[in-house]
Amino acid sequence: MSLTVPNELLDQARAGEVDDEAFLACVRESLPYAWAMITELVRQRQESGAEFADNHTPPPDEAARGQLLRCLASDAMRGALERHFGVRLAFQNCHRVAVFDPAAEKAHAEFVTARSQILNQQPDLVDC
Repeated sequence: MSLTVPNELLDQARAGEVDDEAFLACVRESLPYAWAMITELVRQRQESGAEFADNHTPPPDEAARGQLLRCLASDAMRGALERHFGVRLAFQNCHRVAVFDPAAEKAHAEFVTARSQILNQQPDLVDC
């Protein structure tokens, strides 16, 4: 399961729309490794002023890897995170998360190419 959903949030969803803050709180509590990584990348990008910041360190274990995969594979979670942090997210392999300034269209477009994906491959990442 991707998220541990509190009963109050489930009731809110059954009654209609779910607001981003309630959804983000659920994501933060359910996927703390993914939340912390994205938060840190946002901080790094803001402090550096670079077009993007990305992670190159594999997760410490399969549970953490699973959090990243679940978080970034979900359009709803990815969209809520992008709105919350004011960034664009991209993802390669099992751990290379990137946080982009929304205006960095060229850098984002290059990151998500097949060429960049191929160049990011490493033998130790085959089973990630």
